[in-house]
Amino acid sequence: MDKNKVLKIQEGGSHYKDMAIQPVEYIQANRIGYLSGNVIKYASRYQSKGGAEDIKKAIHYCQLILEMEYGITSTCEE
Repeated sequence: MDKNKVLKIQEGGSHYKDMAIQPVEYIQANRIGYLSGNVIKYASRYQSKGGAEDIKKAIHYCQLILEMEYGITSTCEE
């Protein structure tokens, strides 16, 4: 099977498929973890999918990194 064949398939839109490099490719190639990977994913797609909500999701994952990896509680509130 062509290893890139599955990257040409996307459920629910084309916001990743239309990118020159899909976030999942970058995340996998650089062995980035779950929390940071979600920051990259949401920051990459906000203009073509979720808008401000995706930016809020990226911020939320940054807050999780601060709290879970550094013990710093974020002061950002909605």
